[in-house]
Amino acid sequence: MSEGHIRTETAAGVGTLVISHARKHNAMTLAMWQQLAEAVQALADDRAVRVIVVTGEGDAAFVSGADISEFAQQRSGTDAVTAYDHAVATAQRVLAECAKPTVARIQGICMGGGMGIALACDLRFAASNARFRMPAARIGLGYAFEGMQRLVRLLGAPATFDLFYTARSLHAPEAMRLGLVNDCIDAEIFDAEVTSRAALIAQNAPLALRAAKAAILATLEPPTAQAREAIDAMVRQCFASRDYAEGQAAFAERRAPRFEGS
Repeated sequence: MSEGHIRTETAAGVGTLVISHARKHNAMTLAMWQQLAEAVQALADDRAVRVIVVTGEGDAAFVSGADISEFAQQRSGTDAVTAYDHAVATAQRVLAECAKPTVARIQGICMGGGMGIALACDLRFAASNARFRMPAARIGLGYAFEGMQRLVRLLGAPATFDLFYTARSLHAPEAMRLGLVNDCIDAEIFDAEVTSRAALIAQNAPLALRAAKAAILATLEPPTAQAREAIDAMVRQCFASRDYAEGQAAFAERRAPRFEGS
């Protein structure tokens, strides 16, 4: 196993994707970007997984950004830059378009590419010690359109201008106030709280979650007839599913539902 790598763990319907490069605060190498796309797809294809949690190794960092030490070889020259940026965009797109719910579990440093990964998730929970920064302007990097678009959708243009123009750090409470994260949670209870929330998602009907996610994401784009038809089909599938019958039965019997995703 190389020094920096991506690994996955699964338990009780939760697939955890761990970004591991602790010596460099989980900085992403080119190989790790490629592994990230593969790992997300593997969890998406695993029927036992109902929610995906993305986290960094340890509590010092979620992801500190790209591993700049390899830029001289891996991100210099037109062809190399194109290949590198394609790997980054592919990883973030696979995560953003995953049909299953995705959660970013953010502790410590979350910078640059780390923010890109977090923005590609549906939900972002930050520990009170989390710090966010977009340092592209400090190292002369251009930031890809898709990542910029996700940030503007969350924060609006004025706050995005501020983050990119100043390259300043945000602490977790300000990140929550701006809408960058869903919640800022005390570091002492962070692990237990995120585990509890992921478990809560995993308990729900998978087909209903898939349909909800597709509909929510579709509202962010100009509506098309094809998108509407696809979402309508997902909704009809929910009503025709065994999970729908199980949900009604559980409600009538005053018990917790046992969903199977079918």
